[in-house]
Amino acid sequence: MKEYSLDGLRTWDINLLPDERGFFAEAVRRDWKDFIPDEIQQANISFTYPGVVRAWHRHLRGQVDYFLVLKGASKVCAYDEKTAGLAEIVASGAKPMLIRMPGYYYHGFKAIADEPSLMVYFTSRLYNYKDPDEERIPWDDPRIEPAEINGGKDDPRCGLPWDWFYPPYK
Repeated sequence: MKEYSLDGLRTWDINLLPDERGFFAEAVRRDWKDFIPDEIQQANISFTYPGVVRAWHRHLRGQVDYFLVLKGASKVCAYDEKTAGLAEIVASGAKPMLIRMPGYYYHGFKAIADEPSLMVYFTSRLYNYKDPDEERIPWDDPRIEPAEINGGKDDPRCGLPWDWFYPPYK
């Protein structure tokens, strides 16, 4: 388990068990209490074309999301408006990990591979069609201005509105 600078945000590497047929892996287990203290209520699938950004939203009534990229790759980000801290996680189907995302952070992702990103995500609350627990802001909202990224203040993106299309480090 890896912890991030934003409280409650963490990742868990998925153990792939390969054999001559392919592989088997457990995605979520109720007895992983150290990583999944929440009760999973719903599972969803997201298929996203390369370069598409799905951001920003948050859940203010206690929902926690668990993201698992199965194919392609995605940059998953969480933003804490109280501290201006941002966490950036690159998740890939080539090395699956489960991401625990506390819903009170603004969060979203961008499909970053040259193929679509296929993600399954689990939620600790059922989606309420009549009264959704979602607060949305635009993907390019200038209020998302990190003072630190992954716990560091030396990233050149700090102090600027978040740019999902900032070129990767070289």
